Amino acid sequence: MNICRFTPGEGLPCVGLVEKNRVLDLSAVGAVSLTAILDARDPAGVVRRLRAKHPPARKFSAVRLLPPIERHEVWAAGVTYQRSKAARMDESDFSARAYLHVYEAPRPEIFFKAIPERVVGPGDAVGIRRDATWNVPEPELALVFNARGRLVGCTIGNDMSSRDIEGENLLYLPQAKVYDRSCALGPWITLEPDEKRIRRWTIALEIRRRGKVVFRGRTPVDRIKRSLASLGKWLHRSQTFPHGAVLLTGTGIVPAESFTLRRDDVVTIGISGIGTLENPVVPV
Repeated sequence: MNICRFTPGEGLPCVGLVEKNRVLDLSAVGAVSLTAILDARDPAGVVRRLRAKHPPARKFSAVRLLPPIERHEVWAAGVTYQRSKAARMDESDFSARAYLHVYEAPRPEIFFKAIPERVVGPGDAVGIRRDATWNVPEPELALVFNARGRLVGCTIGNDMSSRDIEGENLLYLPQAKVYDRSCALGPWITLEPDEKRIRRWTIALEIRRRGKVVFRGRTPVDRIKRSLASLGKWLHRSQTFPHGAVLLTGTGIVPAESFTLRRDDVVTIGISGIGTLENPVVPV
């Protein structure tokens, strides 16, 4: 079951249920907000009851999908894949020991990524820093938590990163990770998450330049070292999220050091159990 946020033309944001090639307008039959559904004791049950009211259907071609969050904070977990650990160590000899320690330590690396205003949705442009020379996408499974800290769904995330800035000094991580258009989420939230089922999914990345594929990669979700439940518990240690939160779970697909994103590249991320998130690239 997939729920989304969308606008019908120039109208106000609505909540929708995705079914095949159409979106059912749940706002037209009583849905107050996406957050209200996620904060319910049984989000999927709420959606089923709204579906039974026969909401009007809209074709995908007639709507614009928005990021599937409202006031949610976005956070990220790093160095959760063996491949990510190796890549982060390759960025800098100075940082290598720290990344090795994080990968093996009980406490994960968790950092703030974006406020909602810096998040883009399907079809909107992600950003690459003008003061960086090595910019890459990071395709990630994103966990969606409600205000009570309960995992209620999953979506696709792109944790854009400036690897040269991060590699220069570990303390530059916020500048490498947090800037305008540095995060994409979408196309919708898949409800009723089950970790055993999620770990059977596959994440794929494709980057096109002037219509030509310049990079492809894929990885099983099951290569995430830590359990999804554990990552959620660490995120919620000593802090609460009154509007809910999204946690990016790390990347196992890393382009070679010789590759960097350019203006007008198109980044496509697919997760087999969710869908596809596609974004063009612009300098910011």
